[in-house]
Amino acid sequence: MRANILAFAMGVWFLQTQGSLPPFALVVATLVGASAWLLWAGSRPQAASLAWRSLSLLACAVLGVAWAALLAGQRLQERLPAEWEGRDLQLVGVVAGLPQGFENGERFAFFVESVESVESVDAPPAQVPPRIMLSWYYGQQRDERRAAPSEALTEALSEEPSTAPIIRPGERWRFTVRLKRPHGNANPHAFDYEAWLFERGLRATGYVRPKGVAQRLDDFVLGPGYAIERLRERIRHSFRAALPEAPYVGILAALAIGDQQAISAEQWRVFRQTGVTHLMSISGLHVTMVAALFAALVGWLWRRSEGLMLRLPAPKAAIAAGWLAAFGYALLAGFAVPTQRTLYMLSVVALALWSGRNLGASRSLLLALLLVLLLDPWAVLSPGFWLSFAAVGLLFFVGTARVGVRRGWRATLARWGTTQWAVTIGTLPLLLLLFQQFSLVSPLANALAIPVVSFLITPLALLFALLPWPSLLQLDHWLLSLLMLFLEWLARWPLWQQPAPPLAATLLALLGVL
Repeated sequence: MRANILAFAMGVWFLQTQGSLPPFALVVATLVGASAWLLWAGSRPQAASLAWRSLSLLACAVLGVAWAALLAGQRLQERLPAEWEGRDLQLVGVVAGLPQGFENGERFAFFVESVESVESVDAPPAQVPPRIMLSWYYGQQRDERRAAPSEALTEALSEEPSTAPIIRPGERWRFTVRLKRPHGNANPHAFDYEAWLFERGLRATGYVRPKGVAQRLDDFVLGPGYAIERLRERIRHSFRAALPEAPYVGILAALAIGDQQAISAEQWRVFRQTGVTHLMSISGLHVTMVAALFAALVGWLWRRSEGLMLRLPAPKAAIAAGWLAAFGYALLAGFAVPTQRTLYMLSVVALALWSGRNLGASRSLLLALLLVLLLDPWAVLSPGFWLSFAAVGLLFFVGTARVGVRRGWRATLARWGTTQWAVTIGTLPLLLLLFQQFSLVSPLANALAIPVVSFLITPLALLFALLPWPSLLQLDHWLLSLLMLFLEWLARWPLWQQPAPPLAATLLALLGVL
């Protein structure tokens, strides 16, 4: 089973590296044929020979290619035709996400409900993707317009200055917009903006016309997703209101609801220099820690009630509570792609533990990998996908290699140091391949930052989100300030930077790590 899942993953990855999709008929025939062959081969009573196993691996790889091609073809249908680029369109839709402010305006995801009119009454109906990314630029002075960084911004600010009203998630608006198909820079080893939009189903970008229609139609559109986004906005406002002038309140908001817009460039530099960037956004580590804390708390309380114990065993109650906590935290974080992957992984583990089956570390991890790729085959395009599974796999690899378990603070400190060393060395080849840099002080920084952020700062930020008591946030900010002093001191040390190594060298380095 494990080899088959890895073969399926390689097939998904291979499809994402191709410049075009295979014909739809071939994709459907491959899906049906490979699935039928695997079912027939799996039902054979005798043990499979090496040839049969090789054919099964090949069928799984082909199935991965076909599955990824099927979903990619469906998403590619949601495209903006070239003839509608750069033309005025009047759209009615709902603000689908938390607006993100930038220097010249705000940017937000927009769910298109209808296209009401176009610039010409004789034109055919416009075809607009259901989810788009819109920018609303604020008015500026004329000397600032001449220094506008992009053609879209220059055109948007070419008219008289205006101030856009406040945009809130869940509101229905009528906008006059201009759209274009997604485009991103093609620099090797750089951030792929076009792939980022594609993975999130945002199939067009554009801006609100300054002199066009901008009318709020409804203050709130009822829907689970919109209600969650409105709750996130309310929590973000409570953070800013409690500590309006605090330098690190943006980090606390990012840990609670995944909103990173208030983290300054200098703070991001410190995080990169010390290798703790993964801790300053809602990552798999945070979701897992929150699930573990809730599971431990509910399990401890459940054992105090004889009646509850007779209805449901405490371990199962703890598993359910941990999964629900992880699900709630993922929703609060905007159900971003990294949190989705973590939730899928935890779901596989929770189901295995609930059923009483011991699948083993490797099977649990690979089943989570299969679930992620079935729901999100574009995950292989994200560096976080490879780093998260590599880190978890290393932790399992190191943890299961221990013969005995010693007790005491010295043994605990030794295990913690071993874990840090394994993750540092194990992810080094991938970090150099994906980011071309590595923080030499990251083991020391993470050794302190991981427990402080995971067990103190993040739980306090979430507690303030539930109980908005300013003193609670002040305590949390004070703890974060002490941590930032330590990280700023470590950030003075040099950063290892080099050109991206060849793939062959990276694979050889991974063998050396093992």
